[in-house]
Amino acid sequence: MKKKKIVVLTGAGVSAESGIKTFRDSNGLWENYPVEDVASIEGWYRDRALVLAFYNARRREVAATQPNAAHLAIASLEKDYDVTVVTQNIDNLHERAGSSDIIHLHGEITKVRPENCYNERDGFSVKHVKDIGYRDINIGDLSDDGVQLRPHIVWFGEPVPNIEKAAEEVEKADCMLIVGTSMQVYPAAGLYLYAGSSTSIYIIDPKDVPLRDSRICHIKDVATHGMERFIEIIKKEL
Repeated sequence: MKKKKIVVLTGAGVSAESGIKTFRDSNGLWENYPVEDVASIEGWYRDRALVLAFYNARRREVAATQPNAAHLAIASLEKDYDVTVVTQNIDNLHERAGSSDIIHLHGEITKVRPENCYNERDGFSVKHVKDIGYRDINIGDLSDDGVQLRPHIVWFGEPVPNIEKAAEEVEKADCMLIVGTSMQVYPAAGLYLYAGSSTSIYIIDPKDVPLRDSRICHIKDVATHGMERFIEIIKKEL
């Protein structure tokens, strides 16, 4: 029998319970830096050394953390369902928890690419993306073609190449789960609109959510506890 398909959209709230701080707090700072300085293409060209140092610190942070119960619960869904994880997170905690089909919308902290390999039509060339694990990147670290390496991160001011692939997966879903995201960062926040009219949608969030859709069921809880409740619900539904 063909497994029912679940698409899980995750955001910073999933990794927060592992100790990774959320992308942006209420005063527009990320780790005490203005977001535009460390998470925009303009910031990169303005001060490459600052941006590299910032992401080197983020990479070390990821290396020191472990997947939490929410990551593990999401991975466990694969035993009974066809699961695709679409994540806004740049960490690798879903991979380390055991999820096997993951679409990273905003890039991956453990990977780099040459600063010049991006173009508007095709996005970045996958062949230029390299996995560096948890080591630092510094000014003077060059690609095979002699170009400065940059973090493989989608910054403000850059398109999101994987958004179409993610939308295609949502269109095929029998159930969509949204967990750990405020649904305020686009284009990811609009992915649920690609779900079919009969697709059930669950949101796990301890706060009120801004979405108004009759298909949506809000599980008002943090990611770890909310996943426990979701699994009990979905066993009866799918």
